[in-house]
Amino acid sequence: MPIRAVLWDIDDTLFDHTAAAATGIVRHIAAEGLPPGHASAEQAVEAWQRVTRLHWARFSAGETDWQGQRRDRARAFLGRPLDDDEADAWFARHVSHYESAWALFPDAVPALDALAGTYRHAVLSNSAQEPQHQKLTVLGVRDRFESLLCAAELGVSKPDPGAFLASCEALGLDPHEVLYVGDEPDIDAAGATAAGLAGVWLDRRGRGGQPELVRITGLDQLPGLLAGHTRFGASDTFG
Repeated sequence: MPIRAVLWDIDDTLFDHTAAAATGIVRHIAAEGLPPGHASAEQAVEAWQRVTRLHWARFSAGETDWQGQRRDRARAFLGRPLDDDEADAWFARHVSHYESAWALFPDAVPALDALAGTYRHAVLSNSAQEPQHQKLTVLGVRDRFESLLCAAELGVSKPDPGAFLASCEALGLDPHEVLYVGDEPDIDAAGATAAGLAGVWLDRRGRGGQPELVRITGLDQLPGLLAGHTRFGASDTFG
């Protein structure tokens, strides 16, 4: 049975989250001042990235909730206790700088345009629905997607099969009728494949390896991949 829908990751797939996050924290540090314990803005950015990875993993594992991981990131980065209101206010100021740097990747809209009318589209993200809805709306593409499901509301995160299957259910399609594309080989492509979907790894950084996965290096390759697929053939044909 052919692929009927493309299920999309957002951050670092359609949206350049890495660049926006780096720019946002630099602007936030410039506005707030360098926190004690950080010798330079560069070291502070690296520390923020480490803190984010740590507490995002805790959120993905169900050890904290969406707001909790934000508060914990603020406290860990600043290296001092904050009550919830203080942490929320600090993080809200950070978010304003992050949002000012939002941008889609240049290949995102052309790929969506090329696939429009042929495939249905939906989003599955390991984030929360409100910020991801806002992000897609501000970037002008929310109306491209029939559904938007996120881990915070689902109660389960990629690569758990339940996350992928919930999106297939929302589309009313069987897993083998849906392709998932995302920038993480294990969480996205391998997770989707294990759940019965077609998984595609968007390897923008050219990391390579993992020949068992179907790999592309840009979204401009996705329409051709879909047009010529025989359940994608050999994975090392692409990218």
